[in-house]
Amino acid sequence: MGYAQLVIGPAGSGKSTYCSSLYQHCETVGRTIHIVNLDPAAENFDYPVAMDIRELISLDDVMEELGLGPNGGLIYCMEHLEENLDDWLTEELDNYLDDDYLVFDCPGQIELFSHVPVLKNFVEHLKRKNFNVCVVYLLDSQFMTDVTKFISGCMASLSAMFQLELPHVNILSKMDLVTNRRDVENYLNPEPRTLLAELNQRMAPQFEKLNKSLIDLVDQYSLVSFLPLDLRKKSRYIAICFCGENL
Repeated sequence: MGYAQLVIGPAGSGKSTYCSSLYQHCETVGRTIHIVNLDPAAENFDYPVAMDIRELISLDDVMEELGLGPNGGLIYCMEHLEENLDDWLTEELDNYLDDDYLVFDCPGQIELFSHVPVLKNFVEHLKRKNFNVCVVYLLDSQFMTDVTKFISGCMASLSAMFQLELPHVNILSKMDLVTNRRDVENYLNPEPRTLLAELNQRMAPQFEKLNKSLIDLVDQYSLVSFLPLDLRKKSRYIAICFCGENL
């Protein structure tokens, strides 16, 4: 059985930096992993690229030939990948052994892990090829500056969890860049009543019932929680790196 991480999250959340640091960590501990680029718009990499979607299709070519914009062009590229799962991807996967560990560096368009079925079908293909897959969802810790952004981040993560139906690890990235860690740490184990009071202060009165439902969803079902990740502290990588083997 092979193992795979699907690294997802909004644009700019640090997915490629995470993959690069994860690769360096595994090199240090003597573990082999293979990083796969699934972003047809990517240009520069700080890690060796084992597989590259740009060998199949690139965003620049699609925008030039079809006259599409960046977002429409990227969705077209990913749908083209979906159409070639049995050909291009299967041929690429055949180059790896049954116990290899693959990390897929995904593009940051939120549609791909909220409602467009491309990544879901991609995951199903990996499962058919006998891969044990987990999701690592990154959210920029600098985004967590108030309760409304916290709830927004939770809902985006929850959408991905339901869409992909996989074991899921949520990470607050870029903790090394946070100037006031206490503001962020307040959202790692938040107190529901405090969250609700803050949310009601920020929103109009007619949203109070909706606010309570959102807080109850986050709190009562314990579906979403975040692990802080500071690049200066490598210990977090040990658990995250091999999580696909334990889930």
